[in-house]
Amino acid sequence: MGSTGKQAAQGSMPIEDSVIRWFEIPVLDMARAVAFYNQVCSVTLEVTENGDHAMAFFPHATGNVGGALVAGPGCTPSGSGTLIYLNAGEDLLKALSCVEEAGGRVVLGKTVLGDAGYFALFIDTEGNKLALHSST
Repeated sequence: MGSTGKQAAQGSMPIEDSVIRWFEIPVLDMARAVAFYNQVCSVTLEVTENGDHAMAFFPHATGNVGGALVAGPGCTPSGSGTLIYLNAGEDLLKALSCVEEAGGRVVLGKTVLGDAGYFALFIDTEGNKLALHSST
């Protein structure tokens, strides 16, 4: 098991660093998925293509966790498995209200996480289950 110290062992990651560096959300229809996430996350995703794969990158600051939508062979959306929590900003309800308008489905409304804030669960247009998180 891990250590409660600042660093578990030589070569281990210090706790100041995030374990997560990158995530990818698999999609079947890139245009539909980009429209959905642009609306729900209030962002503008740009699509790039490389061979059989297409990616649309979420904006992020250098050094912070980044991610993308990805379409192509082996990219299969899923309603089970790893759950990604997207930052809903200051108002979770604002982002959550866009989910159904954009073609997704809310499966759990705004729910308290104690001191950790609030979250909600949704299914995107591709069939992926994800979460939104906010501190208020």
